[in-house]
Amino acid sequence: MPLNAPETELRAWIRLSLEPDLGADRVRLLLSVFGMPQDILTATTGSLARHLDPALAARLRQPPGPDIQAAVDQALDWLRADGHHLLTLADPHYPRALYALTDPPPILYAHGRPDLLDRPMLAIVGARHATADGERNAHAFARHLALQGWCVVSGLASGIDGAAHAGALDAGEAGGGTLAVLGTGIDRVYPAAHHALAHRIATHGLLLSEFPLGTPGLPFHFPRRNRIVAALSQGVLVVEAAARSGSLITARLAGELGREVFAIPGSIHSPLSRGCHALIRQGAKLVESGQDIVEELRQGALPGLRAAPPPATGTGAGADAGTDPEADALLRRIGLDPVDLDTLQADLDWPIDRLMGRLTLLEIAGRIDRTADGRYRRKA
Repeated sequence: MPLNAPETELRAWIRLSLEPDLGADRVRLLLSVFGMPQDILTATTGSLARHLDPALAARLRQPPGPDIQAAVDQALDWLRADGHHLLTLADPHYPRALYALTDPPPILYAHGRPDLLDRPMLAIVGARHATADGERNAHAFARHLALQGWCVVSGLASGIDGAAHAGALDAGEAGGGTLAVLGTGIDRVYPAAHHALAHRIATHGLLLSEFPLGTPGLPFHFPRRNRIVAALSQGVLVVEAAARSGSLITARLAGELGREVFAIPGSIHSPLSRGCHALIRQGAKLVESGQDIVEELRQGALPGLRAAPPPATGTGAGADAGTDPEADALLRRIGLDPVDLDTLQADLDWPIDRLMGRLTLLEIAGRIDRTADGRYRRKA
């Protein structure tokens, strides 16, 4: 398929995502200071060194090393295949819901149908070593929710995750589909037993990963995957979970992000009920049918949760100014007269990473620009 941005820009996005010691938080900082990724890579070493370790600043000013260059070329080759997409913070298809994270991934690899990102999403997660009843429940809830128009999100793990994906797919083309967030590179399937399921999702749903191609399934990758599952979804259903479970991490993250948390109760004698019962004691909503969730979220199941700012074309940049109260507040404070970062932080009393993240998104959207001395002003 054609690349969805100029190749120079894509190369810059991919390189920044691959640079050791840089990380999503520093990428966002640099975007807020310099603009688009290609502007970061053409900035002077001295200006970069004001925000980075001098050695890292110097490295960014040099051509990428052979390993990174090969990885960038591999990613671009992968991107040319049908159904392969790269969503950057500047892409209108980038999921707006991820802006709620303190560290939204600068890029996302996607395989399948990115149009599913327009649909309301509900996560279903649970134990890898689930019971047969747990898997049947996950499948049934997912199929019901998909038939109601929800896109079912999960992590492609064994047990509950796999059953949820399969249930959503079994709703057919009339259903809301399913989205699998991976803890590996998008060209890998973990566990290997889900190879056929991953193929079905790539054909009829969407696979999504923030990790570079070839990344294996390392233990610390899965909590990072879970934060994306939680952020994308308007609610998270935990079907079965032990007292210490990665599913409880997803539920906790969802609660911190203001999402609804649901849990299915089980036998008091089952270890896989303890996590769900703990969530219910902490305020999660007990559910016995998919309709319980539909009714709870009916008021919040609004289209456009994902809608991103317009691309930075310089035209129509304010079309959706009212969709983000924080962006509106920041735009009102910036006005048409240049204002510096310290003044903005003092006036708004926001954490610096939150402020820089909003500034980055507004600049990428073409709604503000920076003067030569680094101050911000709203575009007329």
